[in-house]
Amino acid sequence: MTRMKRHAARHDPDFYRQLRAELSDGWRWVDRAVVLAYGALAGVVVVVFTLLSHMAFDFFGGLYGQAPLLALLWTPLVTAGIVWLTRRFVPAAGGSGIPQVVAALEPGLDAAGRHWFVSLKLSAAKVLLGSAGLLGGLSVGREGPSVQVAAGVMLHCQRWFRHRQSMVSPHALLVAGGAAGIAAAFNAPLAGVVFAIEELSRRMESRYSGVILASIVLAGLIGVSAFGNTAYFGTVQVPPLGWSTLLPGVAVAVLAGLAGGVFSRLMIASLTGSSGDRFTAWRRRYPIRFAAGIGLAIAVIGLATGGQTFGSGTEAARELLHGQVHDAASVYGLLKFVTTWLTAWSGVPGGIFAPSLSVGAGIGYNVSSLAGGEVNTALIAMGMAGFLAAVTQTPLTSFIIVMEMIDGRPMVLSLMAVAMTSAAISRMISRPLYATLAAFMLAQLRARQASAAARPEAESEPSGGPAAPAAPAFAEGARPVDSASPASPASAAPAPAAPSPAAATAPPAPP
Repeated sequence: MTRMKRHAARHDPDFYRQLRAELSDGWRWVDRAVVLAYGALAGVVVVVFTLLSHMAFDFFGGLYGQAPLLALLWTPLVTAGIVWLTRRFVPAAGGSGIPQVVAALEPGLDAAGRHWFVSLKLSAAKVLLGSAGLLGGLSVGREGPSVQVAAGVMLHCQRWFRHRQSMVSPHALLVAGGAAGIAAAFNAPLAGVVFAIEELSRRMESRYSGVILASIVLAGLIGVSAFGNTAYFGTVQVPPLGWSTLLPGVAVAVLAGLAGGVFSRLMIASLTGSSGDRFTAWRRRYPIRFAAGIGLAIAVIGLATGGQTFGSGTEAARELLHGQVHDAASVYGLLKFVTTWLTAWSGVPGGIFAPSLSVGAGIGYNVSSLAGGEVNTALIAMGMAGFLAAVTQTPLTSFIIVMEMIDGRPMVLSLMAVAMTSAAISRMISRPLYATLAAFMLAQLRARQASAAARPEAESEPSGGPAAPAAPAFAEGARPVDSASPASPASAAPAPAAPSPAAATAPPAPP
């Protein structure tokens, strides 16, 4: 025992030696300062995105208030215009943005591949096009896109230390940026940290874990300073939870899990084109017309609900949490489910976090109504956590987001139990949404790189000689030629070395 103590004593850290090492490595402190500065910048960009989104939806609300039927023309035109701009100029900006960040974290991806999915250009496009979706009243959120926006900002800082060995890795910057986007978008720094660990990365670089976490918290604090240190939905008065809430709570967890699993499966089938139905073929052949048709369907549903299903659904969820019931509340959850799925299927840039929370609020309200009595805000909060956990299959992030958004610390255990249960049910129905879409995008990129590499070989063949077969380019919604499952990108056949993705023509639009 004495020998063990002496051995341990010899390996105790020397404080003064460690301090000298820290102070002597000036470049390490420069790197830390750069990462923290970009973390603050990421928070500022997300705040700007938030303000633009609010202005865009306020404009749509004013337009709808003056002439509701104008939405039947305005929403299809805006939807078609956004899809055309996205496919023409920034195809990698389509969809939520979280799958792009997950794809960029693929270990075998080179710098050109990472910049195909995440860059400053994509961040700027995501801010503008994501806000435009709310300008048209589409059922999109800004929280998921904020992940790609902030990740693009953070990844840009690597140019300041890319020529030195003491740099922070691109992997760490992407994780920090994605988590900073969640922290700033939801005013929830803790949720950002948990999201970084649960969804984006299950490991942290020990040398830089402190500065990475500090940049995430700093981005969250930027959001707090801009919008106030208040809960996203305000402080919700939750009634005491007793045995009478047990069965309704279980019902909410089960229904949210089933609905979230079905939603995730629908999203995967629609965005990867694996369903093989007539609508998928039409989407692949006429993507702009398809988007206009989707916009018309969303406008019709919005008119039928008195405008409740337009936008992210934040206001509708806030009203339900505070006991304010609107006329379409009984069918709100179902119709918001449909409009959110249709919006994502159209191909516009936009997230599903906020719409998922509003769908979950509708599920909680329906169970509360069946249970009788007044609106039970606890069941509505449980529905929000459960449906979001089922869609994303990230239960820890989901219940922490809801807890911070409603200042619901007394509900920690119930929110955690519902989120865990709903996510477990969803896993029996659907593959992980973000990981599957990320694998599909990687398969598209590899096929495109193979096509670009084969083209010079075909051109170098002598006249009359055999031409090298080129892999087909992928249109939006097309399935990869890869026979491997889209859920496992590592199993895809290795592609030959290829130039930057920006060098090829007719880029595929990711889902």
